[in-house]
Amino acid sequence: MKIICIGYNYKEHVKETKAVMPAEPLFFLKPETSLILNNRPFFYPDFSNNIHYEVEILLRICKVGKNIQEKFANSYFKEIGIGIDITARDLQEECIKKGLPWEKCKSFEGSAPVSDFIKKDEFKNIYDINFHLNINGKTVQKGNTNDLIFSFEKIISHVSKFMTLKIGDIIFTGTPFGIGPLKLGDKIEAFIEGNKMLGCMVK
Repeated sequence: MKIICIGYNYKEHVKETKAVMPAEPLFFLKPETSLILNNRPFFYPDFSNNIHYEVEILLRICKVGKNIQEKFANSYFKEIGIGIDITARDLQEECIKKGLPWEKCKSFEGSAPVSDFIKKDEFKNIYDINFHLNINGKTVQKGNTNDLIFSFEKIISHVSKFMTLKIGDIIFTGTPFGIGPLKLGDKIEAFIEGNKMLGCMVK
C-alpha cells in the first residue's frame, strides 16, 4: 500500500506558509514505514530540531483504479479517517531552497500517525466535516472539509492519472491553518466532529 499526501489544499494554510496557490493538486508519497497505528508513540528524530504537526482528513481507497474520471471518483473510497502529516520543517525549508525532493522531511519513520476509519455514509455531508487537533489539551488546528481547494474526487482523479490506486491506499487530503512545532512529552489528539479518533505521545 502507499500513502499519498496532498499539499497546500486549504487557502489559509497556503497563506501561512507563504506558498503559491496551486493550480492542480500537489502530491507526494510516504512509505508504509511512516505509519503509526493503534495510538503508538511518535519518537522525535535526531536529524531535526523543528518537527511540526499537520492534521488532515484521510481517505482509504476501496478498489483499484487508473485514469479515474472525476464523476466516478466518489465510488473509490468508502471510509474516512484522520491523521497527522508530521514534517521536519527545518529540512523542508532546506529542500525548498535547493529545489530538492521532500522525502527526507516528509517520509521518515513514524511521520504518519493515522486513526481507525469510519464509513463515509455516517456523515450527512462529506463536505461539511469538522475536525481539529489538540496538543496537551489545547486546540491548535481546526478545519472543515468545506474549505478544501480540491475536492476528494478531484484529488483521486488527478493522482490516478499518474499512478494506479490500489485497495488500502491512504490519501492525506491536506492540512488547514495552524501548523506548529512538537516537543518531547506532547500529547497529540485528533478529532472528527468532536469524537476523538487518534491519540499519541511524543517521546
